[in-house]
Amino acid sequence: MEIKKIFLVLVDISGYTKFIKLHRKSLIHAEGISSELLESIIKVSGHPLVLHELEGDALSFYALSDGSRKMAQEIFSQAKRFLQAFRARERELISDCSLCNCEACARVVQLKLKAILHYGEGVFTKIRHLNKITGEDMILAHRLLKNSIKADEYILLSEAFYEMGDEFAGSRPQRRTEHCEGIGRVNVTVYFPENESVVDFPTERSFWDKLKLTAKLDVYYLKRLLVKSSKRYRNLEALHHNAPKANRDVSEKDGT
Repeated sequence: MEIKKIFLVLVDISGYTKFIKLHRKSLIHAEGISSELLESIIKVSGHPLVLHELEGDALSFYALSDGSRKMAQEIFSQAKRFLQAFRARERELISDCSLCNCEACARVVQLKLKAILHYGEGVFTKIRHLNKITGEDMILAHRLLKNSIKADEYILLSEAFYEMGDEFAGSRPQRRTEHCEGIGRVNVTVYFPENESVVDFPTERSFWDKLKLTAKLDVYYLKRLLVKSSKRYRNLEALHHNAPKANRDVSEKDGT
């Protein structure tokens, strides 16, 4: 177990909970769409950030601190690129999903992205080949996801992160105080996107791009159904196998 100075970056899809409250096909399409959006963020991430965890609608990154302001600036710049990549992929998905009439594909436009940036200490524990990061600062970063900000798209910097850098470039920041459960009052700085219109007029994609995504989502849907069906069959088989012998004999005589 080691304690190290780290930067933490959490990105979370706003509106995801409402997005997945749909019937089965839409739910599985929603999972596929969120995977596409998160993948767009992973593609533009790079040194010094390391992907730590993927948690449904969220990603967790960390960077071992070298104590420099330059590193803080680079991480902030990457967070801005995350929002840009998310927007770009979302615009493509709005067009590509137009061939499907399920609720998830119709609601892509409602999704936004928020990022939490924090600086502190992480307790590193090795579990096989994976790094498990715990500690008060990890808890604080996750608590900051549940804040009182009304907007759905922004970059939130904890005071500890903000003080690590020079004045971060971007639109005029908003200074505010959040109350985190079990921690208390936390000063933060929030940057909102320079362009308030998250989705303008999406670029029309080719018919083949649309068909390819629709097919990909439907294959994902069928695979999930097959996995669920096979699990159900195995569970029934196990129940039959573990049932008392007298019950199995009766079942087999009845042909059940």
